[in-house]
Amino acid sequence: MGYQSISVEKMTGSLGAEIKGVDLSRPLSNSAAADIRQALVDHLVIFFRDQKLTPEQHLEFSLLFGPLQRVPYVRPMEGYPDIIAVLKEADEKKISTFGNAWHSDFSFLDEPPMASLLYGIEIPGHGGDTLWINMYEAYEALSDGMKRMLRGLRAMHNGRPYGMGGVPKDLRTSRSIGIERNNPDADREIAHPVVRLHPESGRKALFVNSIYTGRFEDMSEAESRPLLDYLYQHCLRPEFSCRFRWQPGSLAVWDNRCTMHYAVNDYDGSRRLLHRTQVQGEKPVLAD
Repeated sequence: MGYQSISVEKMTGSLGAEIKGVDLSRPLSNSAAADIRQALVDHLVIFFRDQKLTPEQHLEFSLLFGPLQRVPYVRPMEGYPDIIAVLKEADEKKISTFGNAWHSDFSFLDEPPMASLLYGIEIPGHGGDTLWINMYEAYEALSDGMKRMLRGLRAMHNGRPYGMGGVPKDLRTSRSIGIERNNPDADREIAHPVVRLHPESGRKALFVNSIYTGRFEDMSEAESRPLLDYLYQHCLRPEFSCRFRWQPGSLAVWDNRCTMHYAVNDYDGSRRLLHRTQVQGEKPVLAD
């Protein structure tokens, strides 16, 4: 993996790399832009440190990866309809937070996001890390028999936490992220391949997650649960993962088509604010 215009430092043997020597507040050369796009394909999630970005610059850099995508349910920032403010206030304690379970962003959409970009603004003195999982390696580590079983299988994804079914009444959630429920365009099930083919790398990746995947196509939730639970646990092997410690000015870009991620909620008593954009994806393609 040779890059002409950027310095790339791998974080783990599985996924994740830090890009150095780039100021994202300035226009990128064609060579640097191509290298950054390729680094995302190569490493699945890439990180930048010490950036100073206005919302406009954040949006401009996001467009490097494709057209922006607005998502249902979550209210955007005022004046910036393509940015979500991921916020937890210091006085919000013992609650469930945004992204606090393993998932691929908004996989219940007909065309789920290709990429997400998260920019750190206010970061706790400790905690609040984010973890990612390599879903290529999760698929490749399955037995040949399991791969044959999953071949051609589709799973049903839905926006249950936000719309269908809703949040359990006894679950305390953040007041700092506005959720708009009862969206008829999103309150439905969508069938996606359990194993999808990545359009750029040509590799196969598992594409199920515990938040949005409810069952297999033509099967009930009860029938689907044992195999889905197995796949969820299988994906979480430490050797498939990387962990990122946020700092103010840090930016993470990840490929939702071949990763899952998890926001660690271990910073009660501290304020945490990040800005997130999403890039339009394509309809997942079934791997042979």
